[in-house]
Amino acid sequence: MATQRLVMALLLSSAAALSGCGRNEAVRAVSAANAAPVAKPTSNTADYYESSGPLLVEDQVDVAAQREGLVAKIAVEVGDRVKKGEVLAQLDDRQLLAERDAAQADLKASAANLKNWQAESKVLEADMRRDEELWKAQLVTQQQLEHSRYKFEAARFQAERDEHNQVFFQAKLRSIELELEKTRILAPFGGVVARRYVRMGQKVATNDKLFWVTAMSPISVKFTLPQEFAGHIRTGELVTVSAVGSPDRRHEAKVSVVSPVVDPGSGMIEVQARLMGTPPDLLPGMTVAIRVPRTR
Repeated sequence: MATQRLVMALLLSSAAALSGCGRNEAVRAVSAANAAPVAKPTSNTADYYESSGPLLVEDQVDVAAQREGLVAKIAVEVGDRVKKGEVLAQLDDRQLLAERDAAQADLKASAANLKNWQAESKVLEADMRRDEELWKAQLVTQQQLEHSRYKFEAARFQAERDEHNQVFFQAKLRSIELELEKTRILAPFGGVVARRYVRMGQKVATNDKLFWVTAMSPISVKFTLPQEFAGHIRTGELVTVSAVGSPDRRHEAKVSVVSPVVDPGSGMIEVQARLMGTPPDLLPGMTVAIRVPRTR
């Protein structure tokens, strides 16, 4: 009997152990079924590489004063479209205008003096030739002949001096005209006035910024790519560009510049692409997203 009870106890213990193992396996199975699925990489990452960069235009510059002066007129405001050579502002030019008028008068006076001495030289030359003939005929003395020669030489030198004065006054007048041109602040190229730094009546110094003028096209985008693209992306290939706030509106751009070297610090290459057309939702200075296809 004791042996039977011992065997029965062993059987019951084994059944209980097996039952516990089954419950644990069932619990683990349910827990595994309820666990969140593992995230898979999107297929897009295998198709393209996305970068970002600024939109740039080649013609974009701060227009600075070329001379000091008082701002007498402002002809444009922010947002105005301008043509190349259009007047943006005018500095006070009254003093320079007076100096120009004086230089013009000096030039005219010098020209009149030159003509006078040129005519005087011809008269004195004729007198000298006459005295030479009279001296040969022994009708005048040697001293009178030399006197005629000296007078002719003096008139000739005076005419040469006035010729040099002509050159001097012409150069002086040209210098004043160049300074007058500097009082007219002109647009260096066609574009838009993006900023105005100057006010009416303000005194400006040489190299003071007056306006920021920028072209609106053609627009390029500059961005970087991993070194794996080196030797694979080439000029003429197409990429897509979109504004950060409008990812669904994509525009094509053609690669125009590819850096021939890899930046050792970042392991990236620099690329520049030019937008095809002038999309209204893309403006110079914006940061945009660029998608570059991986399959080539």
